[in-house]
Amino acid sequence: MTKKAYFISIFPKIFNAVLNEGITKKSLNKKIIDFEVVNPIDFLKEKERLDDVSYGGGPGMLLKALPIIESIDFCKSKAKKDTKVIYLSPQGQLFNQSFAKKLAKENELIFVCGRYEGIDNRVIESRVDLEISVGDYVLSGGEIAALAVHDSICRNYKGFLGDENSLCEESFENNLLEYPQFTKPKELESGKVPEVLLSGDHKKIAYWRRKQSLGKTFMNRKDLFSKLDLNETDEKILEEFLSELGYDSDRISELLKEI
Repeated sequence: MTKKAYFISIFPKIFNAVLNEGITKKSLNKKIIDFEVVNPIDFLKEKERLDDVSYGGGPGMLLKALPIIESIDFCKSKAKKDTKVIYLSPQGQLFNQSFAKKLAKENELIFVCGRYEGIDNRVIESRVDLEISVGDYVLSGGEIAALAVHDSICRNYKGFLGDENSLCEESFENNLLEYPQFTKPKELESGKVPEVLLSGDHKKIAYWRRKQSLGKTFMNRKDLFSKLDLNETDEKILEEFLSELGYDSDRISELLKEI
């Protein structure tokens, strides 16, 4: 079954430009995915403005409720009745890989992209099922966030990736960051490919990759690392990683106490 996304945005060209490239374009051609962009401007009455000032004062303009509501209802009339409506918002739940997997089970999704200072809250109260944030920073609009969320979801669809094993080894699967990767040539001025990756010994390669994933997650993402259920072997691998970075045994012991 084709998975379809509806994007509600006042800048529809953004979606056509991004989604008609690369692996997404291939999936569109194979009918694995489909998308439609709905512009709230099309639901305005003659000479009506799409935005206005916020009641109570404050900087910037808000997108009016009715054009957004009518856009959502239009999408709902074409989609299944229980299709979820997602609003991209800094106030939303933080998006992550497990969230992407959950949403990938849906056959259709509607993404509402805000602009300026956002949208009238009555849209959220009456039509939105999920508010999603892509991080603790501000973007000029919801389009970039919607495309990022959509792309992450799509990667979990059967047939979207050329190699289904790619998904299993990506960063954030099992709460681990992905190990470093290298390709030809073997030597550059900036460095050499690690010898273990050229050895052909798959057991040693797997060990090295595990060490790199554990180490990078420990150093860069303590929030993810704290979710891991480490065994004795993993702890030894991590000690080895830290030792290779130049930490002495006392410092390694201190760092491991933070786990």
